Amino acid sequence: MEDPIQLKEEGNKYFQASDYEKAVQSYTRAIKLSQDKALQAVLYRNRAACFLKKEEYVKAASDASRAIDINASDIKALFRRSQALEKLGKLDQAFKDAQKCATIEPRNKNFQETLRRLGADIQEKLRIQFSTDMRVQKMFEILLDENSEKEKREKAANNLIVLGREEAGAERIFQNNGVNLLLQLIETKNAELILAAVRTLSGMCTGHKARATAILHYLGIDSICMWMSVDNEEISLAVCNLLQSIIDCLLGEGKEEHHGKEEAVVLDTKKDLRMITTRLLDTLVSKKVSGQGRDRALNLLNKNIPRKDLKDHDNSRTTFVIDNGLKKILKVVGQIPEMPDCLPLTENTQLTASVLLNKLYDDLRCDPERDNYRVICEEYIKSKIDPQNMDKTLHAIQIVSGVLQGPFDLGNKLLGMKGVMEMMVALCGSEREIDQLVAVEALIHASTKLSRATFIISNGVTLLKEIYKKTKNEKIKIRALVGLCKLGSAGGTDYGLRQFAEGSTEKLAKQCRKWLCNTSIDTRTRKWAVEGLAYLTLDADVKDDFVEDEPALQAMFELAKTSDKTILYSVASALVNCTNSYDTKELVPELVQLAKFSKQHVPEEHPKDKKDFVVKRVKRLLKAGVVSALACMVKADSAILTDQSKELIARVFLALCEDPKDRGTIVAQGGGKALIPLAVEGTDVGKIKASHALAKIAAISNPDIAFPGERVYEVVRPLVSLLNTERDGLQNYEALLGLTNFSGRSDRLRMKIVKERALPDIENYMFENHDQLRQAATECMCNLVVNKEVQERFVADGNDRLKLVVLLCGEDDEKVQIAAAGALAMLTAAQKKLCSKMTEVTTQWLEILQRLCLHDNMEVQHRGLVIAFNLMSAEKELAKKLVETEILEILTFIGKQEDDPKKQHIINVARDCLTRCMDYGLIKPLSQA
Repeated sequence: MEDPIQLKEEGNKYFQASDYEKAVQSYTRAIKLSQDKALQAVLYRNRAACFLKKEEYVKAASDASRAIDINASDIKALFRRSQALEKLGKLDQAFKDAQKCATIEPRNKNFQETLRRLGADIQEKLRIQFSTDMRVQKMFEILLDENSEKEKREKAANNLIVLGREEAGAERIFQNNGVNLLLQLIETKNAELILAAVRTLSGMCTGHKARATAILHYLGIDSICMWMSVDNEEISLAVCNLLQSIIDCLLGEGKEEHHGKEEAVVLDTKKDLRMITTRLLDTLVSKKVSGQGRDRALNLLNKNIPRKDLKDHDNSRTTFVIDNGLKKILKVVGQIPEMPDCLPLTENTQLTASVLLNKLYDDLRCDPERDNYRVICEEYIKSKIDPQNMDKTLHAIQIVSGVLQGPFDLGNKLLGMKGVMEMMVALCGSEREIDQLVAVEALIHASTKLSRATFIISNGVTLLKEIYKKTKNEKIKIRALVGLCKLGSAGGTDYGLRQFAEGSTEKLAKQCRKWLCNTSIDTRTRKWAVEGLAYLTLDADVKDDFVEDEPALQAMFELAKTSDKTILYSVASALVNCTNSYDTKELVPELVQLAKFSKQHVPEEHPKDKKDFVVKRVKRLLKAGVVSALACMVKADSAILTDQSKELIARVFLALCEDPKDRGTIVAQGGGKALIPLAVEGTDVGKIKASHALAKIAAISNPDIAFPGERVYEVVRPLVSLLNTERDGLQNYEALLGLTNFSGRSDRLRMKIVKERALPDIENYMFENHDQLRQAATECMCNLVVNKEVQERFVADGNDRLKLVVLLCGEDDEKVQIAAAGALAMLTAAQKKLCSKMTEVTTQWLEILQRLCLHDNMEVQHRGLVIAFNLMSAEKELAKKLVETEILEILTFIGKQEDDPKKQHIINVARDCLTRCMDYGLIKPLSQA
């Protein structure tokens, strides 16, 4: 059995040693064991002191109160509670406790000073509160007065928004009937006032669960969704942000940590979250909701329902949506804009719904959950198929088409449903244009899977050709063309593009460019032109024509700014084709000869795919502003910008960075900033390509311009990732150049490189047989040794780091010698221990030093003499050792030379060495000799 008194003493020792955590543990154990009330009061008081040190003010106030409950005149407990309450912002209560302390000990200067400070703080707080209350009241008076001047109302609206984002301001608005007044602003129907009110409410909800919950219940989820559904993009987005702030609070996300702030007591938030989810699902299928509102509801579901981390086993929100709202999402996906009963949609609504279907499917944990998802889809599609009602059946095919753009595996299973494929082919032959439109889109999405494409090729190609030739409807014509292109890609060489194009891919591409530039055609249709070009630019002639067509390029770049997954992927694919940045298999000459001998077809490189043509296309794209377009694409939401699209964009960036002369242009147009997220997220190939492009920029650019501010530190990890034996030599080399450039900028950057564990890899490349790699690694180390932590690694026992640098000083390669000698000069200047250690790591050290001091290259010679000076300055014994060698003759020879501006720095170092030897008494001045 432990003794409470001993535990108290133990806690006191820990407290004196500033180990507050262990002190708390000792006091806690003592409290549990003690039956003595007086001792308990002391223990609570002492533990309160620990919590004050740990800035856990709520616990400190609680423990001090327990001590006071036992002994009301415990002055230490009273003062500690006063300190804790002050930190918690409860100044009036803190003042009362300090006042009691001053009453008990009126001469205590500490208590008197605390009373004066708290009194002043309370007055200031009251002044600010009164001032804020007056400001809030004045703002509302101006905003609610219809006769107020426009300029005054705008200023009041902006001030209200700013005030709502501040904790103190938000609380004053909330406490002074502000939510009701903001609701009055919303009910004015004035767009400007509505925006001000909604943005203020959003600021008030951010990071405050209790206030967000109260505002949600006061306004009502129905009203919030109704405001979000208006056909005004700015208001709809602002209300969406308000709802997201509320959801973040209910989920416990986006909360800033404030030491000493008390947690608001809020009941279980699951009920409110479920209520919001249910209302958003209802919003999807309401005809009263605008296309903007439907998009906002889908985006909120996309962002908040599927798990962000699959390690979290709770996917109950997803299963709730599937059970209660999957059919509603499918209804949105199955809408046909050209039909009269269609729900209000935007150009992105259905694709966003498909993305949500995919996210929900990916968030399922087991086969029974996926089977349930599939069964709901199959039953819903079956309920729509009616041979007697073609309009209803069209919705079924549209749903299959939408699912194919989401959870693709599930879409393929739905294609296998009885009669679905046959129905798609049959609809292509229909006389109704709407039937053809829906069927052609479905065929395009279905053709991605080769097993399905075989069926379509044998049954649907002829129909697509006929539709393309006969229809006068541009929407159908362009889709039929893309279908043929896509099937050509899926069918392989037997069904190549030229076969479908009947020998003229250039003619079809020209037609696609014409559609692309026609702004009178809706965006949904023009995006198919981009997809067609993504396939047609596989042809070298098409690539050249396309990059020369300035209007077509600009139209494509403009479309890339839209939030559409298919457009982003298609634009990226077309640019990969134009820059030839796809992977190509190198043809082995022996195998080519063998193939020719056996009369097999050998694919030959098109003349326009040779390097000169590719370079010209890259220059043309850069001139057209491709970097700005790519930077804009990178900013797209993760649901739109897939990992595959990221990889394609990274490939294009790498191709654009090939010529060092172009890298400044790429940086100026935002390319450096855009590459950072591509190097961190996406496919392994994509991350490597983006990291390599970053390395190319980092190698020759000023980091302060290319990656301003804190962004430069984000680039270090991608560069270090290229220092890997699995990467090719060029990637290793350019990564080392980039790190060399960075390590020469600041010690903070050097520390970042060290923390990313780059040193072992850099040291390995210093051993490389490849001259350029060895040189780059040595130059990088030369910059890094300025850092104290790197120096300590050289000083540490049991490593050959110093030996390696000394031996590299003896290399024949001058650039390696310069870098290694520079590193050795800085190391021996900074760490005296390394001076003596240098003479012990290898027997060749003296010979190498002599070679450096006699080198023809003045840069190498200067560094050699600096090393000699550092050795002599470190200790007399080292100086004596050097004087007894030929080094003295070398120093004397150089030091006696006449002054020469070109090599004065060398002569001066030699003379400094001789002076140091004279100071030691190792040699005498010439006059005394």
